[in-house]
Amino acid sequence: MSTALDAVSLILPDLPAWRITYAEIAALARVQRPVPTTWSRRHPDFPAPVAHEDGRPLFDAREIVGWLADTGRGNADRGQLHAELALHTLAAWRTPALPAPVLVGALTALICLRQQLDAAVSGQNWDDLLDRAATLDAEDTFLLAELRAVPDPDRTGAALAVLADELTEAAYNPAEAFDWVLEARRRLGSTDLAVDELASPLVRALAALSGVGALAEGAVLATPYAGAGDLLAALHAAAPEGSGHTYLAAESDPARVRLVRRRMLVRGVYEFHLDVTEGEGLSVEDWGYPDLLACVLPYEAGEVRDARAVLERVQALTDHLDTGSTAVVLGPADVLVRPLPRHGDADRLRRSFLHDGLLKAAISLPDGAFPYRPGYRTAVWLLSRTAESERAGLVLLADYSAKPLTEPVLDTLAEDIAIWRASGWRGDRRHEPRNAVIVPAKILDDRPGAAFTPQHRPVEARYTRGVMERPALIGDLEQRLADLGERAHAQADLRSALRVQAVLRPEDKPVRRTTVRRLLKERRLRRLPGHRIAGEHLSAEGHYRVITPEEILGDVRAGSRRIDRGVLLTAYGHARFTEPGDVVITANPRFGVYVDEEGLSVVAAPARVLRVHPDADPPVRARVLAALLRAAASEYERTSGAVRASRAVEDLLIPDLAREEAERFDAVLAEIARRAALLREQCDALDDLARIAADGFADGTLTMQTLPDLPDLPD
Repeated sequence: MSTALDAVSLILPDLPAWRITYAEIAALARVQRPVPTTWSRRHPDFPAPVAHEDGRPLFDAREIVGWLADTGRGNADRGQLHAELALHTLAAWRTPALPAPVLVGALTALICLRQQLDAAVSGQNWDDLLDRAATLDAEDTFLLAELRAVPDPDRTGAALAVLADELTEAAYNPAEAFDWVLEARRRLGSTDLAVDELASPLVRALAALSGVGALAEGAVLATPYAGAGDLLAALHAAAPEGSGHTYLAAESDPARVRLVRRRMLVRGVYEFHLDVTEGEGLSVEDWGYPDLLACVLPYEAGEVRDARAVLERVQALTDHLDTGSTAVVLGPADVLVRPLPRHGDADRLRRSFLHDGLLKAAISLPDGAFPYRPGYRTAVWLLSRTAESERAGLVLLADYSAKPLTEPVLDTLAEDIAIWRASGWRGDRRHEPRNAVIVPAKILDDRPGAAFTPQHRPVEARYTRGVMERPALIGDLEQRLADLGERAHAQADLRSALRVQAVLRPEDKPVRRTTVRRLLKERRLRRLPGHRIAGEHLSAEGHYRVITPEEILGDVRAGSRRIDRGVLLTAYGHARFTEPGDVVITANPRFGVYVDEEGLSVVAAPARVLRVHPDADPPVRARVLAALLRAAASEYERTSGAVRASRAVEDLLIPDLAREEAERFDAVLAEIARRAALLREQCDALDDLARIAADGFADGTLTMQTLPDLPDLPD
């Protein structure tokens, strides 16, 4: 049986279609960008480049996939690798005769046809395949036109059929293969489908917020403004298996209507449980009002967006809600949750959703909901029609606008909403929302134009451990400051003046100069690279300290970032610890140098280590080297707009001090460091004291009983 590679070669005779860069290898293997470069350097069996383009090495994609599959490296399994390879080559299939919409339409149609026939679509005469498609789609409502649009079907159609079979066999089921193609729509250049694409974690979160898992069997689900069917597919995935739900959708674009039909058919949702209409109206006359309605309102630019029109669109959706039904609506934050002009038409219309108890939750979302529109801020409304006797008059307000758009954050939100729904929209005293408050709807209704966002922390938040321990933490910091003051007072050498006794160097004794590069060549120094440490592996409670460029530059307090011992040994088995006296340097985002006095730390790239050779003659003093590099680098700082500094760290000219002179300078630097360390401890304690007190006053959980005993300040 022919393979996808053989079929693709029929229409892709040119080798460049298979060439990929390091960045594409990283995406293929689902690793960070620098990892493939490290593989090529460390593993002799890594495939060699087949060409170079603008200085970049290009690799044969088939060789790379074979190497990844054989070695097991990367985070993608064998099936995903072969699927990704096929999808990668799809971008090269686009030609004027086979544009992206035709390519995506034909491939998804073939995957759908395979699922409908429950048989392979490759190895057949194209005309026979069309005849079988016409039998299934006699009215041409979901796939026949897409197959007829394939140019040169004997070659291109046959190759696409093989690729459809390969993708389906690599995937868990036809639905997953179908989704793989749609996930690649941006790579394939199908911008008409990608521009309105919602971030994948948020799509799944909306499905979780909807409560689809708790619906009774045979419920009716609807998605107006269906787009490419992302939300409808997510609802189906979140529903219990065998639930027998009916799925309604509406979309104004005829091509997307057909795409949504195919997308649901490959999931086993057949015509008697599926109705996708062209336009904005749902088929409620035939199927009745939906038990669940979920949608993403169409995007409108802020310059032309009319708040009243947006709210009228939401109001029209609620006309489809019967008692007990729920709607989840994502739309522009400036209309749904932000302040509106007082007593304006939009303000009155928005507050009308409070009068009849329709609005149950208003959730502000972070940026990044739409990858193609990063500046478009969104919010979610959760609406439910309840009987008047059962209305609690409460609304949950949640503000996630400052939270990252990650799975754990969205899972927390979904859990809060699930408990809020299960309590009958009344709240559960056993569980308080993590990033939300529950307020009476009347409070919002009595404040015309006010934002639908939390204005204070819940009362229960004052009983959390962090809040209850604040007075004790402040007391501990006060005692620490007192101890540091006594320590400084007790040490006579700290009270004495610091005398450096510096004089001008005689002209007849010029200093000899050197560079880091020369010191490395002379083996007086060793250079060790930093390690690529993933941000999610850093915390404040780990076993080992991590030195990142932020610590070196003073942007983050040294020692505040740590890594767990288990994570370090399993995920970073090659990592090396620093030794006492190591000089840690970074050139990005600007030059910085740090002397690790204690050692046993992990250095995070792009920072790196300069280690003094213990037997160097003459010796290199770590503190002296750091001070001289810092002074030399100040003359070659990066200019505005430049990619890098004008001189590399290794090429900075620094004095190569004689042994005795270096010892005197090192002694002065050691004394400065000792005094600075005590002052730094005091500054850190003062910063912590100010921060904890400010947090307590900001959330209303701290106060002061009397005026503190402070020294008089000058006028």
